[in-house]
Amino acid sequence: MSSKTQHERDASSDDDGPMPMPMPMPAKKKHKKLPFEAAYLKNLPSAAMYERSFMHRATVSHVLVAPETQFIVTASVDGHVKFWKKMAKGIEFVKHYKAHLQDVRGLAVSADGLRLCSTSADRSIKFYDVLAFDMVNMLSVAFTPAECCWISAKGAIDPKVVVADQASSALRIYTAESSANEPVHTINQLHAAPVTVVAYNPVANCVISADQKGLIEYWDADTYKFPTKDKGVVKFKFKGETDLYELAKSKTYVTAIDVSRDGQSFVVTAKDKQIRVFRFTTGKMRRKYDESLAVFEDAQADGSLHLDALDFGRRAAVERELADSDAVSNCVFDESGHFILYATLAGIKVVNIETNKVVKVLGKVESSDRFLRLSLFQGKPKVNTQFEKHLKAASGLKHEAEVMSDAANERDTIDPTLFCTSFKRNRFFLFSSREPEEDEGDGSAGVGRDVFNEKPTLEETQVATESSSSKVLGESAVMHTTMGDITFKLFGKECPKTVENFCTHARNGYYDNLIFHR
Repeated sequence: MSSKTQHERDASSDDDGPMPMPMPMPAKKKHKKLPFEAAYLKNLPSAAMYERSFMHRATVSHVLVAPETQFIVTASVDGHVKFWKKMAKGIEFVKHYKAHLQDVRGLAVSADGLRLCSTSADRSIKFYDVLAFDMVNMLSVAFTPAECCWISAKGAIDPKVVVADQASSALRIYTAESSANEPVHTINQLHAAPVTVVAYNPVANCVISADQKGLIEYWDADTYKFPTKDKGVVKFKFKGETDLYELAKSKTYVTAIDVSRDGQSFVVTAKDKQIRVFRFTTGKMRRKYDESLAVFEDAQADGSLHLDALDFGRRAAVERELADSDAVSNCVFDESGHFILYATLAGIKVVNIETNKVVKVLGKVESSDRFLRLSLFQGKPKVNTQFEKHLKAASGLKHEAEVMSDAANERDTIDPTLFCTSFKRNRFFLFSSREPEEDEGDGSAGVGRDVFNEKPTLEETQVATESSSSKVLGESAVMHTTMGDITFKLFGKECPKTVENFCTHARNGYYDNLIFHR
């Protein structure tokens, strides 16, 4: 009985056929990697704190780097424009222009770094020669100009600049050498609302403009018309094939645009605090990053932001105030086009758009500053070595042999530096690969990282004089005699009036050439 049952079991198993093979394990998703990422990161600022800051009299509204000529241009809300030169380490002041009577609305440097244009609410447009630090032309217009952008390639004989109108959708084209106040061309039908930002793609010779309704438009810099698909500049015929309506659908508008150096991508900063990266030829959106306050509040709630509750509350209050203001922040590409940099509530993020990861955060510890506009310098500074030697020798900090040795060592070094403005601050800031403490050992101790390059106003001087209740008194003095030097101690705490009188007489030369005996 048992053997028959065993036989029946064997027969039934043969009818079922072979056992099925086990299911293969799901393939592990490969994380995308960027080749030579470490080399790219080496050419980006890495310090957690800003190295230096420099002053304007009023809030700094714009900062630009002229990549070819390696000059930095800053502008403030009082209409002043300053030129700075990139040195082997840091920058040096070059020239100061009281350019406009009202705030600067637009500031743009040409692709070759040779020309600068500024627009202002005082209804003027001014042109500058960057290398000569000279204002070469000025125009008085009948409208209030807004953003401006150079739309000519490098080496253009008569470069053109496009200027937006704050009150209408018109875009006006001017040339830098024109003496007439009338534009050479006006674009009226492209936009239906005032244009908020204009950017130029020199690789495609195409302009990207965006208006207050959130619409993004392409147009040729020569014909002022949409670039046709036949030319190969774009790969679409209708905007419905693209994601260029993304901002209009989200009921927001563009505040800043930056184009990658290879012309393949552009990044858009919007009023809704979202960063969007587009492919230029297809108009398709590659990446989207939400940097709104709600995202940071959620991160603070789950503990991933790692900020003190009091510190986060203060930052959130500044963020709400920023949302209600007209201050503009932007996002910039690095020279490789693989990384973008933009300012957030928690510092300046450096994002790898290929791997979709945050690789660095700069300035997170700078809790007193909300950074806004950014401009990036990369490469080797082109410095006049004689000028560099003169500056170091004149400072008296080093001997001539040390100065010449330093110049030889710094000639081939790179100094990636990020320049940025801050909300309601009259300073602009420099992030490099050096922390501020590292510089204090070379003789700059006591100067500090916040440079006071502006003289205080008369009102500030009076306030400082009235508020200072005690005067700084010396602790010791040296008397130079024909028989040698005599050093003696001053007791400023015990008898301040006596010490003050003695110091005043000494500074005025009262004790010079006197004969005394013991």
